[in-house]
Amino acid sequence: MLEDIISTYEDEQFVKADGFDEAIIGVGINTMRLIYSYTKCIDILTEDMSSDDAREYFEYNVSGACVGEKTPIWCMDEF
Repeated sequence: MLEDIISTYEDEQFVKADGFDEAIIGVGINTMRLIYSYTKCIDILTEDMSSDDAREYFEYNVSGACVGEKTPIWCMDEF
């Protein structure tokens, strides 16, 4: 998905979350911000830690970080 986005919008600069390329599900057309699946991010993290630890780590260290106007969008796709 990431390669498709970069090739489609080759003049844009995107802020990526390291280690979560497989969790990208799209791009915000109006903001040109990458959109990540919360569920896929947690799945990636649970390869190395428990589900509870993955959620805590993600919410504190990843989705809670603000890196400017191109901060990624985190899609809460788990209910």
